[in-house]
Amino acid sequence: MPADPTPQDPFENRLGAALRETGDTFDTDRPALIAAGQARGRRMRLRRRAAVFGGAASLVAVGVSAALVLPGNGNGTGTAAGGGAQSVGRAGTASATTSTPAPETAEELIATLKSLLPKGKVTGERGDGTAGGSPYALVVFDDGEGPGAVSVGLNRVEPGSESARQVTECPDKAFVAHDACSTTRLADGSLLMLFQGYEYPDRRVDTKRWQAELVTAEGQHISVSEWNAEAEKDVPITRGEPPLSPEELTKIAKASAWRAAIDAIPEHPKGKPSAGGDVPPAADGTSVVKTLKKLLPKGLKVVSDGGQETEYGYVVVDDGKGRSMVQINVQPDMSDVADQLFGADSETLENGTKVAVRQGPGEKGGEGVVMWTVDTMRPDGRRVVISAFNSGAQHTAATRETPALTIEQLREIALDPQWPTLL
Repeated sequence: MPADPTPQDPFENRLGAALRETGDTFDTDRPALIAAGQARGRRMRLRRRAAVFGGAASLVAVGVSAALVLPGNGNGTGTAAGGGAQSVGRAGTASATTSTPAPETAEELIATLKSLLPKGKVTGERGDGTAGGSPYALVVFDDGEGPGAVSVGLNRVEPGSESARQVTECPDKAFVAHDACSTTRLADGSLLMLFQGYEYPDRRVDTKRWQAELVTAEGQHISVSEWNAEAEKDVPITRGEPPLSPEELTKIAKASAWRAAIDAIPEHPKGKPSAGGDVPPAADGTSVVKTLKKLLPKGLKVVSDGGQETEYGYVVVDDGKGRSMVQINVQPDMSDVADQLFGADSETLENGTKVAVRQGPGEKGGEGVVMWTVDTMRPDGRRVVISAFNSGAQHTAATRETPALTIEQLREIALDPQWPTLL
């Protein structure tokens, strides 16, 4: 993905999404949220996002978004209907085994999916086997009420890692509009997330996307997606809801055949650099939100707040003129992408801190939404980037003419000396 320092929504493509090409709403960055969970994997996510997004390069952990789209860079997993061949990256390793099962072909994976579907007509079959390391199966299924795309992606994540947690964590409605979401621990220790939402967060098209994400105790990750259309996007809606009920999605995700197929995915090639290295500690997410609240100007009422385990937090504030979302990232050692983040129009303070200001439209589809950003980097690479919106959520319409905080107030918060103490 080429570096693009222009202001863009940091949550776009996210969750990975696959996060595959900078595109519509929440579709571009989703794979990043299901990366290996190991130090090097986390580091590379930071690098890629920071280089691509000129705004707050958020690593917001919205759970479902990590699996809602087909990843195209090998960092995540997901599914795509009608959007070209799917790529499901492997983000970790399962428990050690003495031998690798025989590879499964695309035809075998498609046959498994078809065997798990209810009675109906199946067309549009395609997939990829386990030998290439990116297995998936995709079909168009019609139960008599209209065709809908159904796909399964297979992957590995590191057991017990942040990646494993994120992929089964329901998203924050401040970022991902949805009708229902739940996470359940099964009797065998697996985590199962069921999500019922939409392909487009701003609902400009009512294509529905329902998802089942299952991660076993051994790190096997099964992602089942379906739509109420024959493709993920850019095709007419064919039915009111996707063809499979949440119970049927669960049945498919729990099928033991998928776990055997995942065990047949080749391990990382020998000689490939392993995860690890010297990775600076990340700022605690709770502390990030707490500090942001403390630094807000007087007269702002905090309506809600949230964030992720590390580095990112947000608040929604109201000064009596409408709600306004404010988000912040606190990232260690980002000096290697400084050139992508701070151009000729940026400022360098006497102490060496770089400051860049960006003002432009929001990129999540909310009508009339604008995004104001102040991006800062200390000489040692510690980065604090803060953005404010004239809406309580990026994917909803503007609630006021401008954000509740001015550029000067955002700048003052970003440059506050308390942030470096969190790293």
